[in-house]
Amino acid sequence: MVMGPVRRALGPLLEHEQLLMISISTVLVMAGQGVIAPILPLFADEFGVGATAIGLTLSFFALARLILNVPLGVLSDRYGRRMLLIGGPLVTAVGMVGSGLSGGIVELLAWRFVAGAGSAMYMTGAQVYLTDISTPENRARFIGTNQGALLFGTSMGPAVGGLLAEFWGIRVPFYVVGGAAIVATVYAFLRLPETRHLAQAAPAPTPPVAGQKQRRPWLTFMLSRDFFAVSWVTLMIFFTRTAARQTIMPLMAVASFGMGAGSLGVLFTVMSVINLVLIPPAAFIADRFGRKMAIIPSGMVVALGLLVLALSTNLPVFYLGAIILALGTSVAGPAPAAYAADIAPPHLRGLAMGPYRSSGDIGFLIGPIILGLVADSSNYSWALGLNALLIAVASLFFLTARETVRRGGVPVASSRH
Repeated sequence: MVMGPVRRALGPLLEHEQLLMISISTVLVMAGQGVIAPILPLFADEFGVGATAIGLTLSFFALARLILNVPLGVLSDRYGRRMLLIGGPLVTAVGMVGSGLSGGIVELLAWRFVAGAGSAMYMTGAQVYLTDISTPENRARFIGTNQGALLFGTSMGPAVGGLLAEFWGIRVPFYVVGGAAIVATVYAFLRLPETRHLAQAAPAPTPPVAGQKQRRPWLTFMLSRDFFAVSWVTLMIFFTRTAARQTIMPLMAVASFGMGAGSLGVLFTVMSVINLVLIPPAAFIADRFGRKMAIIPSGMVVALGLLVLALSTNLPVFYLGAIILALGTSVAGPAPAAYAADIAPPHLRGLAMGPYRSSGDIGFLIGPIILGLVADSSNYSWALGLNALLIAVASLFFLTARETVRRGGVPVASSRH
């Protein structure tokens, strides 16, 4: 009885060897990221710096990804995906070991930038790789499976990192992450085949009508309303994740309801479990009923959750808002990334997915700053309310984007460039 649902959830992994291989590599890479999550601020604090400098250890990591997403995408189109899938974990290993050896905050920030570059290499390569081996009919499930691997890796890492730091010292987790990244490098070299030829075999872009001004495919993609709509949604998803969920919610929970670190940890664990469990049905909705059926309702549910949090006057209502928020973010799942892959020119997938990934990193960077300023000038409720408004507007604007998958999982012919 139990094996039936498990087999259905693992169906894509069991049926597609390449998806299984990339998911294993993702678990290895992201477990390493999770290991240092609980100890990085403590490590930076040992250098006697303030909260701003400690926060920069995250910002430098994200900045590297933002700068490198597009050039790395171009490289994947020109030289293939394996270069990024093998080189990314290797660069990450160098950055992590260097971080562990740092003797000051400046050195640490430099090595964090290197680690961010490695993360950008791997994640860009993995996203383009998944686009290559999938079709519009199963793309959300493929991306969702890899997202599940990502969540599994990041969720198992913090406990390991905390134990390593407690028993063997605060620098040891960085070395362990470096070792895990080396394992991922070797694994990718041995098990992940090149897939660039699959994109090259896809139908070429439709030639322009005689007399019509020709525009480069990548420019058409970048200037399209569809790309703007999905990038805006993705920006707001990352905005919400880092600003509302990781910054304002904990501050409000402590200041307004007196929650401790243990209670917050349990709440965030429950929200993460909800995200992980709902990835398969969310991917099924996106593939079976269309990307809009996943993206638009999920955005409105996220907005509702944020409003409940903003208006909460007691702990049960706060918990309710957190659960609604987790449900909303789960329903979106892999749909935005699948949509961006649908509309990307097949011969320029790396270039096309680079700017899409950058939209999320922009939200990652600006979200905490914007909501932090709002909270400082008013209160936490106004900050969460603003976030709700912004993600609701982005979701409603997505109504103007064209659908790429019809009900029943049939690709829309015009979705291919």
